[in-house]
Amino acid sequence: MSEFKPVFTKGEVNPFGQFFEGTSYLNMLSKEDVSIGDVIFEPGCINHWHIHHASQGGGQILLCLAGHGWYQEEGKPVQALEAGSFVKIPANIKHWHGSAKRSILHYEQKSCSVFFCNRHDRKGCPKTGRIPSCRSFPHRS
Repeated sequence: MSEFKPVFTKGEVNPFGQFFEGTSYLNMLSKEDVSIGDVIFEPGCINHWHIHHASQGGGQILLCLAGHGWYQEEGKPVQALEAGSFVKIPANIKHWHGSAKRSILHYEQKSCSVFFCNRHDRKGCPKTGRIPSCRSFPHRS
């Protein structure tokens, strides 16, 4: 892979790092009216199962700019992400996303409130009760 050059200034280490396995960076481009974040996941970084709660509208949009990664909604198959991928995640849907084992994942996100499932919550993963990890998901190569 050629050297990665972010579209926007690379953000700081994600302050929500306790909800990730691996390192991610967050640059909040907008915090008012519409929340937009520029996010970079280091190779192999994933977030825990989480939900963006809303009674109306809400949810999350991922607009992938570079790299390769994965996205999964609870009870559905994993889908690959790459530059140009667009994912509209409805509100109140449990999901996770992250980079492939050997690739960064760079995306823009628009989201409302978020709730990260406790990593020790046995209801976290629909099949195993665990957060997703590189070891438990062989498709993360």
